[in-house]
Amino acid sequence: MAEVRIQEAMETLKGSGVRITPQRHAILEFLLNSMTHPTADEIYKALEGKFPNMSVATVYNNLRVFKEVGLVRELTYGDSSSRFDCNVSDHYHAICEQCGKIVDFHYPGLDEVETIVEHVTGFEVSHHRMEVYGTCTDCKTTQKH
Repeated sequence: MAEVRIQEAMETLKGSGVRITPQRHAILEFLLNSMTHPTADEIYKALEGKFPNMSVATVYNNLRVFKEVGLVRELTYGDSSSRFDCNVSDHYHAICEQCGKIVDFHYPGLDEVETIVEHVTGFEVSHHRMEVYGTCTDCKTTQKH
C-alpha cells in the first residue's frame, strides 16, 4: 500500500516539474511510512546515516516543495516545532499532552461546522482544524505502574 502511495507521490512531483532526487524520495518515503507526524529534525536524524551529506536545510527545503505541490500538510501547535503529515485528506488530530504523540481521526459530522459558521458570521470559510488533547494509551499505562 505504501509503495503505491510513494509512486503516486512521485508522479505528482514529476507532474509539477520537480526533479526526483534520492533525498526527496527518501524523505517522502519516510513521511509516508511514518505514523508519528515527524518534525524536520526527526526526519533528518532518521535519514542522516543513509545521506551523510544531507543537511537539515535540505529536509526543510524538500518539505516546503512537498507542501507547495500538496503532498504534505504542515502542522503547527503553539511554540513547538512544526510537524509534517502526509495525510492531506480532511481529518483531525488527537494529541497526547504527556508524550506529544499525534493520532489521526476522521469525524464527518464536523464538516458541517464550516457551513454553520458561514451562515452565522457571514464569513467565507477557507478551512478549519481541530485538535483534541488528552493522554494516550501508552502514557496511561505508564502512569498506572
